[in-house]
Amino acid sequence: MSALHPPRSLAARLSAGLRPGADGGYLIGAYCLVALVAMPCAALFWLALSGSSANWSHLWATILPEASLVTAELMVGVAVLTGTIGVVTAWLVASFDFPGRRFFSWALVLPLAVPTYIAAYCFVEFLHFAGPVQSALRAILGVRTSREYWFPDVRSLWGAVVILSLVLYPYVYLTTRMVFLMQGRKAADVARTLGASRAAVFAEVLLPLARPAIAVGVTLALMESVNDIGAVEFLGVRTLTFAVYSTWLNRNDLYGATQIALAMLVVIVALVTVERMARRRQRYTLGRADRPQPGSERLAGMPAGLAALACALPILLGFAIPLIVLADDALRRLDQLFEPALWRALTHTVAIASLTGGATVLAGFLMAYGVRLTGSRRLLLATRLAALGYAVPGTVLAIGILIPLAGLDNYVDAQMRAGFGVSTGLILSGSGVAIVYAGLVRFMAMGHGALESGFTKLSPHLDMASRTLGRTPGGTLAEVLFPLMRPALLTAFLLVFVEASKELSATILLRPFDFETLATFVYAQTSRAAFEDGAVAALMIVLVGILPVVILNRSILSETARS
Repeated sequence: MSALHPPRSLAARLSAGLRPGADGGYLIGAYCLVALVAMPCAALFWLALSGSSANWSHLWATILPEASLVTAELMVGVAVLTGTIGVVTAWLVASFDFPGRRFFSWALVLPLAVPTYIAAYCFVEFLHFAGPVQSALRAILGVRTSREYWFPDVRSLWGAVVILSLVLYPYVYLTTRMVFLMQGRKAADVARTLGASRAAVFAEVLLPLARPAIAVGVTLALMESVNDIGAVEFLGVRTLTFAVYSTWLNRNDLYGATQIALAMLVVIVALVTVERMARRRQRYTLGRADRPQPGSERLAGMPAGLAALACALPILLGFAIPLIVLADDALRRLDQLFEPALWRALTHTVAIASLTGGATVLAGFLMAYGVRLTGSRRLLLATRLAALGYAVPGTVLAIGILIPLAGLDNYVDAQMRAGFGVSTGLILSGSGVAIVYAGLVRFMAMGHGALESGFTKLSPHLDMASRTLGRTPGGTLAEVLFPLMRPALLTAFLLVFVEASKELSATILLRPFDFETLATFVYAQTSRAAFEDGAVAALMIVLVGILPVVILNRSILSETARS
């Protein structure tokens, strides 16, 4: 297997028609992106260090120990459960043939369309005292009050672990399935030929092979768990993210909030380090013999039934139940379909998600192509730094963005008042620009990662051959590389679009006055203990995410099949 590296030597760069130092323009662009990412973090550090030492003492004595412990327990639980569900389902659909396998292979991605906070609202309604589960249980047991029987409380830490895992396991499923499809089949066949059982093949061959992919998927799920504010607040789980939000808005202590945020960054940087180390071990190209091959070992009888059940349960719990609950509540509030506020929220959601996706893909594409074109290690390092924004939770990012944008708005307004007697108001922090900026910083890793992966699958000899035939770098990009990169571009855009349309943590803090997205609309209704009033909007969020998720799944499979 050949290493996936662009040409880096001077001779190779000259053979491609490049002169030394041709990376200057791309370096400037990359450094600008790094500055955009660094600005919120720098503002966060500055504000946190501006607080008094008494704040730190109070936080260490009262808030940080408990919130850190709860966050750690949540992360451990989510890591174990998402890893288990994602790996087992990926192994089944990639290695075996059983009834419904083709359906399960794409349907297992559907929970990704359900935001964590909506899943929490739905499960609480589904499992509470008046819900269908406890009502049926009381009917079976012949009892009337909750004191006559025991039922677990979903509004708890274990409830948060289960609910978050049910909608985040597709991260592990997607990354692990690719490894099983591309390499697992051949390795499993060899092991079975040598007499290994299915269990031994899974435990001793496939799991070690997929370990880096599992680490990547689990890391993504953990960062989403740490970033969550809607679900943990509704379920009464006091994580570090909730502590940031509560300290800032409920206690009116911005300095304390930023200091908690700094403590969070330590955890997130550790996660990113693990993810990067896992990716570093996945440096290979795929030959024709490594193309994805669907599972060929046919299951029958009890094993087939158990495999189908194992794949059906995550879809039922992570997607079908929330969808049924939302549809049931939405049918009672169909009058909301005639409310202009709901359609404005839908328009804002699609617009913000589209702008964020477009801006992120454009920036990520230029940086990834710059690395390929120039082979510059400085540019590669700069793009790596620009992708670290995903490590910053939305709540933390919102604080860091508000400070410099509000300062810039105030400066421009003061200059315009002094020079022209005109007030410009809050141009940046008082508009959707701040939300798009937050999305660009936060989801750059997703967009750039998908595009970087797409470029690494194209041989550098394509560029050289095009340049030998007289094409400029721009002509090579437009006529050769861009058509081949369309699947990766679509994948990157859909990844960012889906995540941006669900984003709540940053949006709820950065949105202008009277600016609602579907996520903030649902959050506002739920905060007033009126989830039914937000059911139509919640259902819209899921429906908006379903089609991109399905297209994303097919795009990833198609892109891998062409590798």
